[in-house]
Amino acid sequence: MPQTTLRIAKIFLAFSVLVPAAGTHSSAAYANAPAAESVLATYADIAKAGYEDSLKRAKTLQKSITTLIENPSADALTAARQAWVDARVPYMQTEAYRFGNPIVDDWEGRVNAWPLDEGLIDYVAEAYGGDHPENEFYTANVIANTTLKVAGNTVDASEITPELIRETLHEAGGIEANVASGYHAIEFLLWGQDLNGTGPGAGERPHTDYDTANCSNGNCDRRAAYLRVVTDMLVEDLAWIAEQWGPDGAARLAVTEDETDGLTALLTGLGSLSYGELAGERMKLGLMIHDPEEEHDCFSDNTHNSHYGNALGIRNVYLGSYTRTDGSVVSGPSVSDLVRAKSPETDDAVRAAMDKTMAQMGVLVERAKSVEAYDQMIGLGNAEGNAVVQKTIDLLVAQAKELERAIAVLDLKGIAFEGSDSLDNPDLVDGAQ
Repeated sequence: MPQTTLRIAKIFLAFSVLVPAAGTHSSAAYANAPAAESVLATYADIAKAGYEDSLKRAKTLQKSITTLIENPSADALTAARQAWVDARVPYMQTEAYRFGNPIVDDWEGRVNAWPLDEGLIDYVAEAYGGDHPENEFYTANVIANTTLKVAGNTVDASEITPELIRETLHEAGGIEANVASGYHAIEFLLWGQDLNGTGPGAGERPHTDYDTANCSNGNCDRRAAYLRVVTDMLVEDLAWIAEQWGPDGAARLAVTEDETDGLTALLTGLGSLSYGELAGERMKLGLMIHDPEEEHDCFSDNTHNSHYGNALGIRNVYLGSYTRTDGSVVSGPSVSDLVRAKSPETDDAVRAAMDKTMAQMGVLVERAKSVEAYDQMIGLGNAEGNAVVQKTIDLLVAQAKELERAIAVLDLKGIAFEGSDSLDNPDLVDGAQ
């Protein structure tokens, strides 16, 4: 979408100032290993700060969406879209806390589940299709329908409420693609479907979809109600997770009460995000099947920034330093310090791998800014774009391997990174070219 594309440079700069220099630790800092307790305190402090920043940005998004609903205009829609993009910057860095922390991973599906079958929520193009043999909610379109059939029972959907979204719609029928809440539901409601395939352009939902006096595509009042409710839910969910990392929060206690468990959680999160989730599910799968629906922020064409944020979050945690959205820095003893105390060579190798990954992520973002969007990069027949994505994947995989060596240096047992068929069993991936 033109509005998003024009802002890529600004977003890239915002991200790039967050990256600390790899050589910021003096040799004296490694004379003695820090206490694992202090490393885990830094880990929890960075989580708390990241989720607090995500909450702050979500509240700004909430205000911009209120403006759009109350005074719909093209400018108000553009501002809401930009607020959504800005809200992703701190949140994507927090995903380094997934996988190793059950409290986070059990909660995450409420705010960042993807991909979603958007026909559950609102109108879709004819090409989307009608009934789906594996998902009875594929085109339920709750915005257009005040009653729904769920497991043979009629559900009253006349009022769009958090309970309806959370308890009836989200992952309805046990199907993960029935995503009814979180960032991507909001993204769809702001941009609409991206009908361009691997061609240029993002979603083009008109602001009149929220203009009850000049309503396009019907049900503008219910669409506004859904957008307002789901945004309020995002703010509530982020407030909850920020509290979990507070002084007496359950997530903080889970990683600080036992040092081995805490370090295991930390490194499981870094390796799993780097390997199975980011390199695998978010990048390699879409590249293998050349499917734009498999890009993470598929309605807005913001995927490159989300990938960059994930990689930066991994680096933040390893180095024990996070630059907040207000420019202040949360830092302290890190797992890098622990590794370096035992094997400077291993720590150097991990840092070098992360530097290479971040540099390549910068290449990917710059390409999205000046050449083509991410969904075009993964398109069939785009050798140059495919190569940029594949190189990024390769460096994420190499980074994960260096993290495995760091784990061995720390003598931590039983850590297994999340995998992905796209990396581990490519022959099992349907539609692979």
